[in-house]
Amino acid sequence: MLLGTALVLLLLGSAAPASAHAALRGTDPGDKSVVESAPRHITLTFTESVGLLEDSFRVYGPDNRRVHLGEPRHADGASDTARTELPGDLADGTYTVAWRVVSADSHPVSGAFTFSIGAPSPTPPAAPAAPAEHPVTASLYDTGRYLAYIAAALLIGTAAFVGLCRPPDTAPLRLPLLTGWWTLVAATVVLLVLRAPYETGAAPGTAFDTSAAARTLTGRPGLALLARLALLLLAAAVLLRLSRLSRRRAPDDRTPPAHLAVGATLAVALALTWAVAEHASAGIQVPVAMTSSVLHLLATACWLGGLTALLLTLYRAQNPPPAATVARFSRLAFASVTVLVVTGVYQSWRGLGSWTALTDSPYGRTLTVKLLATVFLLLAAGLSRRWTTLLVTRAMAPATVEARVMVGARVPEPVGAAGSTPRTGFERPATTGPREPDTGANPDSRANPDTGTDPEPSHWRRALRRSVLAEVAVAVVVLLITTVLTGTLPARAEAEAAEAPRPQVAGLPGASAFTVPYDIGTPGGRGTVQITMDPGRVGENGLQAVVFGADGGLVTVPELRLSFTLAARDIGPIDAQVTDRGGYWATHDLNLPLDGTWTMKVTVRVSELDQVSETRKVRITR
Repeated sequence: MLLGTALVLLLLGSAAPASAHAALRGTDPGDKSVVESAPRHITLTFTESVGLLEDSFRVYGPDNRRVHLGEPRHADGASDTARTELPGDLADGTYTVAWRVVSADSHPVSGAFTFSIGAPSPTPPAAPAAPAEHPVTASLYDTGRYLAYIAAALLIGTAAFVGLCRPPDTAPLRLPLLTGWWTLVAATVVLLVLRAPYETGAAPGTAFDTSAAARTLTGRPGLALLARLALLLLAAAVLLRLSRLSRRRAPDDRTPPAHLAVGATLAVALALTWAVAEHASAGIQVPVAMTSSVLHLLATACWLGGLTALLLTLYRAQNPPPAATVARFSRLAFASVTVLVVTGVYQSWRGLGSWTALTDSPYGRTLTVKLLATVFLLLAAGLSRRWTTLLVTRAMAPATVEARVMVGARVPEPVGAAGSTPRTGFERPATTGPREPDTGANPDSRANPDTGTDPEPSHWRRALRRSVLAEVAVAVVVLLITTVLTGTLPARAEAEAAEAPRPQVAGLPGASAFTVPYDIGTPGGRGTVQITMDPGRVGENGLQAVVFGADGGLVTVPELRLSFTLAARDIGPIDAQVTDRGGYWATHDLNLPLDGTWTMKVTVRVSELDQVSETRKVRITR
């Protein structure tokens, strides 16, 4: 209980906003692009499917007033897009678009960008400062997620320990079963209530808004939480029924296969309520990923929850568990670790995408820490398995030793008398009665070939307790790192967003947008040049360029030059001859004669003395 209390306090104190897992791949119109005519739609494209909210888009015009929009929807039925209609009477100037969606793995993601019609405004409108998520709502929701993971491991692991390892005394395990069930129910209810404000970034007080609640209950995360509640109610009824039936069986009887099948079905169904709303539900190989996620969660629960059950049995059972129970758990833990390794390798590959992402991305670095912690956990598990092997060996040794003594001495010994109970290696050493002579017949006083002495059974029992306790402590750390990992953008999605194709600019079919950063090295000498080419193909092209400062605002420069060189064909440099159009630079007669990868050179002069040139590779096609 002390360990559980400390874990809860740690979780409450360390709850932090989760990183969303849907990365923005592109926008139409492009960010900071300048279009000739007003677009009909605003379209966003993401790296995975997203859910839409009533307020997914907010657009502010050059006068800082909010623009009336159509209902958000998916573009052409594609679930990885978000689109809204714009009115047809938009004035020239710069528009700010603020957006918010919910990724397929249930995390909200938001952002903003600007585009201009005709020419940029002298002062772009700023969207009202709205937090990406409410800190109280996010902390409560993340804490609920962490507790749900812990409670599921405790509930499923304890039930698996009872059914598969068959400890004679199950009284100490009623508390973890009830604690796991009630905690999981409470956490699920909290997550369901807070789902709407979590998606919209609102305060917890808005959780009881009728329209928001209805939207939550019909979305995939909400349906998964409702299914989890229904399964927990069914699990309670099944556990009560099975507990009554188990009282009629002898302690050594095997658990009926039908009971194990019912329990396994419920456990798989519970694990699915996480898989359908987390990483596995989006990205590549979704069916395989969901299967792997379910197996990973169940193996974690059997290992870590079973560890907790074993620890409680070792400390609180009236009679120490027999060696057979500990040996069964050792086999269960070994199987769980095997499943964890296989599924963990697959999930790591799926989330990383490349080996370099292990060190180059937040997801990879967090995964590396988890892998190191898992190595320590495996070392502790190996130590526990060693003590288990010694205990089982000693449990089988007394009968052999007694037989040898009876044959060699031909004198009946009390320890080998008919009706006596063999030692299991878990019994506490006797504190009363006459001391037996050190003849080797007593298994607790047999000489060790290496040390000359053999510790008492209590020594092995204490060693097993310590190793299991260490295993549980390291497992808590691994579980905490895992919850952080589920809130981190996978490296594969991050790379896909970075390698996304150049955005197509609305109103200019086939147009491409480029952003070229520059730094002169003087105060205020940093910024970017947003360049739009129409159509970006062989022949005549139109070109527009807008200069932005380090703060994202428009910057007026005395001179801007662009030239293009095709080194492979020894062509160029071709001067684009852009002219100042009052806030932006443009030309309509840039002629690029051949296809290939051209080098675009951008020269920005900010004063009479200060200028800098930057280059960018540009692919020109036919």
